[in-house]
Amino acid sequence: MTGSATPTVDGLRVWVLDFPTDAPEADGTATWTSTTMILVQAGSGATRGYGWTYGAAACADVITDLLAEHAIGRSAFDVPAANEAMHRALRNAGRPGVGGYALSAVDTALWDLKARLLDLPLADLLGRAQDSVPVYGSGGFTTYDKGQLDTQLRGWLEQQAIPRVKIKIGEAWGTREGRDLARIRQARHVIGPDAELYVDANGAYSAKQAIRLARRFEEYGVRWFEEPVSSDDLAGLARVRDAVTAEVAAGEYGFTLPYFAAMAPTVDCLQADATRCGGLTVWLRAAALAQAHGLEMSGHCAPHVHAHAAASVPNLRHLEWFHDHVRIEDLLFDGTLDPTGGELHPGRNGAPGLGLTPRQDVLERHTRTTGTASADSP
Repeated sequence: MTGSATPTVDGLRVWVLDFPTDAPEADGTATWTSTTMILVQAGSGATRGYGWTYGAAACADVITDLLAEHAIGRSAFDVPAANEAMHRALRNAGRPGVGGYALSAVDTALWDLKARLLDLPLADLLGRAQDSVPVYGSGGFTTYDKGQLDTQLRGWLEQQAIPRVKIKIGEAWGTREGRDLARIRQARHVIGPDAELYVDANGAYSAKQAIRLARRFEEYGVRWFEEPVSSDDLAGLARVRDAVTAEVAAGEYGFTLPYFAAMAPTVDCLQADATRCGGLTVWLRAAALAQAHGLEMSGHCAPHVHAHAAASVPNLRHLEWFHDHVRIEDLLFDGTLDPTGGELHPGRNGAPGLGLTPRQDVLERHTRTTGTASADSP
């Protein structure tokens, strides 16, 4: 940053990017063969900041048509003010869903821009509560055969020394219990007795079914049971949490603080996703809300969005090193983080902001559409 004038946001650029998966992927309640990223570039003079979400291409139109005017022309340092203005602009269009995803991508880009203008890693701008950020390997899709699951688990444990791993269960809306249990047994055999084993049903089970199955997989030392029932079923979450030994976690579909406030009493660990809940601004508030309830916070997916903010959270449990998003972020950006040893060290190299720079050739190759908005736009 040069000169004494406060820099302003003078433009936003948006890309819709499509990335085929490296193999068919599925969890308990969804299947997919490609992932869409909405990438936002926020500009102030010659400085650029980047943020993104994983969601529908319609997010791009929400950004250019509804949100851009509430960020452009504003001080680049006043990110919470921009966030609030964009939040209010979504009143009639809908804050949950696509609106929340779009807001999140712009908010993250604005934080990255502010830190770059100040020539600081974002973790240093926010202030660190810890120097390292624990991660867990996440994938284990229900579409994987035995060999694919073995290879992925060994990659995390043996090649990257990540001591925590998670697999998907609840296959076919909870109708293949035998295979769920067989895959849990296989995972424990592969990772050995000491690594932490997590499972994620993506809301595929009923409460009684989840309790019954959790008692059966106690012998495999499952420590974390994510979304055993739909995250909309708060009573069911509480029933499962009170009945099982594994820690129950949920929150990845939260868009507003009242949602997290309602969920906090029903789980053992609160999750939030900064690419959905309103960006890093709201994610940090959700972490404080979790702390007020005596809970730790876990960041859901998109690890390079979360890493710097996570370092500022005293009640952080970990971040999800999610296979699909890690693959995309490693492909698209220079400057991605190394999870070896099970921890990230955001900002250690001193690079400003999130420390990431898009690779132009990858950006061009995977772009479906683009959009722009600037201070000069009609």
